[in-house]
This record gives sequence, C-alpha cells and structure tokens, in this order.
Amino acid sequence: MTVNQILSTKGKEVYSILSTNTVYEALTVMSEKNIGAILIIEDTVLKGVLSERDYARKIVLKAKSSKKAFVHEIMENDVVTVSPSDNLEYCMELMSTKRVRHLPVLENNIVIGIISISDVVKAIIEMQKDTIQHLNSYITQ
Repeated sequence: MTVNQILSTKGKEVYSILSTNTVYEALTVMSEKNIGAILIIEDTVLKGVLSERDYARKIVLKAKSSKKAFVHEIMENDVVTVSPSDNLEYCMELMSTKRVRHLPVLENNIVIGIISISDVVKAIIEMQKDTIQHLNSYITQ
C-alpha cells in the first residue's frame, strides 16, 4: 500500500498556519480541527511543522506563554516528508528512525496531504485483516 492510497481513503485536507502566528493561535486551530500537528506553509512552501510535543517541551516545560511566543520560535524546521508513491514500510521506518508522528506528503514540492502514525497503523491493520481473510478462505476450501 502507498501513501496515495491512504490519502484517497482519509482525504487530502491540510491545515496550515504562518510562522508569524502565535503558538496560542496555532493551538486553537489544532484544537478546533482535532489534530496533533499543524503545518507551517508560506507562499505554498512548507516551512515547518508544529506538534503538541513541540508545545509541551518548548513552551509548557520552559514556563513560556503561548500567547507571547511565535510559531517560528518553536516549530520544527527540518521536516521529514514523503511522496504519494512511497510505501507504508518506508513511512513506518521514517517515523521510527526520525521519531516523528506526522509526515507531510509532497508532490512537486507542494503539500498535497499529511499522514499520521495512526493512519499508517490503521492501513497496516486493514492489510493484515485482508491477508488473514484470504488465508482463511484458502484453508477452508
């Protein structure tokens, strides 16, 4: 299964903010959209990603104010991305080795979606269910 197949099921909706937004504004959008990370996109260019983990470690634990801090101060600039044709094994390896939970999907350097660890795990479980069902059918014939 590929990233594109996950996006065709889950959808390609992407939420983004600007690096000049406050962290509080970013968290508000994340809460409204029920997402764990948000992309920072400026002029169609992916500049970074901000996750709940960034907030917890760089604002809360350092006793900073989310209403005074800007996204560019705590966002991750070195974003790990995938392409629509990448397979799930590759995505799992990236998420594991790079210790990230979200992978923006780029095509021709434009963000066309985002997948999370949850999306990948769900897809793998579905693939395993299909395999088990095929094996059961084969055995019972």
